[in-house]
Amino acid sequence: MEMTSKPVGGGRKKAVSKSKKAGLHFPVGRIARYLKKGRYAQRCGGDAPVYLAAVLEYIAAEIVELAGNAARDCWKKRINPRHVYLAVGNDMELGKVLEGTIPGGGVFPNINSALL
Repeated sequence: MEMTSKPVGGGRKKAVSKSKKAGLHFPVGRIARYLKKGRYAQRCGGDAPVYLAAVLEYIAAEIVELAGNAARDCWKKRINPRHVYLAVGNDMELGKVLEGTIPGGGVFPNINSALL
């Protein structure tokens, strides 16, 4: 009986991204590259880009959810900058963080009580 040997190891494992390992949709590797390139500090820990990506993903999901609710209130199926502006303006915490102007957002609806 002749024994044939199979190659050991089977080759290289498939690459898994840092975002996939962390269970995130935002690009952890790109955020890490921007943190290094931006020179915000001399050194950057390995968990910092993961945490920053998680925070950015949470804020984006919150804004998209609120803007979707605003679009549904206006009987629209597509979110536009106006809906994002209304969503951020109606939320206290997001309103403080994102106080600046959103291009294409218009003005916040406000009728003076003296005119009513």
